[in-house]
Amino acid sequence: MTRPLGERIAAGLSRAVAPEVAAAAAELAGATDTLAVLFYGSNLRTGDLDGVLDFYCLTAGPPERGIWPRVSFHELRGAGGVLRAKVATMALATFAEAARGERIDTTVWARFTQPCALVWARDQASRDATAGAVQDAVITAARLAALVGPQSAAEPVFWTALFDATYRAELRVEPPGRSASIVALAATHFDGLLPLAWDAAGIGFAQSTGQFAPELASSEWTRLARWWRRRARAGKALNLARLARATTTFDGAARYAAWKIERHIGIAIPLTPWRERHPLLAVPVLLWTLWRGRGRPVRA
Repeated sequence: MTRPLGERIAAGLSRAVAPEVAAAAAELAGATDTLAVLFYGSNLRTGDLDGVLDFYCLTAGPPERGIWPRVSFHELRGAGGVLRAKVATMALATFAEAARGERIDTTVWARFTQPCALVWARDQASRDATAGAVQDAVITAARLAALVGPQSAAEPVFWTALFDATYRAELRVEPPGRSASIVALAATHFDGLLPLAWDAAGIGFAQSTGQFAPELASSEWTRLARWWRRRARAGKALNLARLARATTTFDGAARYAAWKIERHIGIAIPLTPWRERHPLLAVPVLLWTLWRGRGRPVRA
């Protein structure tokens, strides 16, 4: 990894997590050919074990083709009770390619520029490879920040511009100010990260009284703009394809949906074996149950 950015990334990945999170990661890794497990999302920031914990399981093997990652929902029982986890599984090789910006995908490098923790690794080589990929994600994001950000601004403005751009490209509905809140809530994480990433990317910049001004050569600006246009145009279609794939490959989708509905709306949705096996066919029954506003079982 590139120093001192690599040292900064390694320190962030080593952040402490609750013992329950570490145990959940080890359990998830034990069932697969997993090389490393990353923990991210709002639960990492708050330390709250309620809700759904977000993990990426990175596995051995060659890069995947087609649509990835595979998504699954797990309810893990431990000494402290039930932990719910949404797990994205993909090859470490694919993750590394995506982090370097070599795939059409934007989600990997945009997501893992934000705080994350490496909570389980099979060995030191897996730990180093994962840390290197996360560093590449930060460098890829910083390049785009130089392209889409203003000519000169404070560091948080560039990170906010980056997330604004990726949200517009993806099929996501976010409230106004979402990008700025991501940066503000992780202010310590982002503070000073951008100049380190620009140094590692070979992007020059001027700095004065807290203001940064990237210095992109015209050829580099043109190359980055072409790279980003392709991804911005494909982003929504790619997200739609992933959603369509998830309707048939999201392991535990029915349990995840039922839990989300009960948590947010207060209506319990009874899960029968048939609904577990056929979550799409059960949608009309689900909508009818919600419309009635009751949690009584409805036969399907």
